Amino acid sequence: MTAEDRNRANALNKANQVKAGQTDRDVAAKAVLDNMAKLKALRLAREAAEPPRPAAVKKSRTKSATKSGEKSPALSDWLAVQQNGGRRT
Repeated sequence: MTAEDRNRANALNKANQVKAGQTDRDVAAKAVLDNMAKLKALRLAREAAEPPRPAAVKKSRTKSATKSGEKSPALSDWLAVQQNGGRRT
């Protein structure tokens, strides 16, 4: 066997190994995709069987003092109360 024949045989062997590796990877990827599809179908069936959920109520970001109609104190008043209460600003 000549060096050229050995090189050609090595190249064919490497090509076959790469194809086998790709095949293993393809099989694993297909298994993952099949499992994802099965889980999605189960989730959709479960959601279809459940009664519809009530819409979520959005909470407003306003303070409770403004909800009751009261105005919040001015900043200078608030700072004075904080200082009188012993806080340092």
